[in-house]
Amino acid sequence: MSVGRCALLLRAVNVSGRNRVPMAELRRLLKERTGLTGVSTYIASGNIVCDVADDLDGMSAEVRALIAAEFAVDTPVIVRTHEALLSALAENPFPDAAQDRMLHVVFLEGPARDGAIAALEHRLTPGERVALVGDDLWIDYGEGGVQGTKLTKAVLDRALGVAGTARNLRTVRTLAELTA
Repeated sequence: MSVGRCALLLRAVNVSGRNRVPMAELRRLLKERTGLTGVSTYIASGNIVCDVADDLDGMSAEVRALIAAEFAVDTPVIVRTHEALLSALAENPFPDAAQDRMLHVVFLEGPARDGAIAALEHRLTPGERVALVGDDLWIDYGEGGVQGTKLTKAVLDRALGVAGTARNLRTVRTLAELTA
């Protein structure tokens, strides 16, 4: 019987020189100090791929504590199994989005608060769209891209009431492949 794989998604690491978490060192520490197996990373923005543990919440908490202790970075660690990544891709509410890099999934730690979409809709710039599918917030930034949005981290956190971390559609597809 084969072991399932999952992605551990770190929020806002290695962005603009802040929250520095060197991936090679993190891989080494995860292999030496945790029970995680099959550990690898994908790009420097905080994507860990590993075998699924029995306790996903415990795995997430253990990795978060290790990163805080070793790198002085407190970042949410959001887990998505291979099946959850495939489900997210299958449930894409914006298959007509112009470009994969402009369409993002914000993987949430849990359910968004009631009224989250209504709170976000008045902040949208022309061409942007949002949709909540389970514990995933989809944002189509349109041709304006992320740099022109009013959907900042603070705005998203306030509206959603729960932490999340975003990945563009291209990265989500790659993570689905890597966790297969």
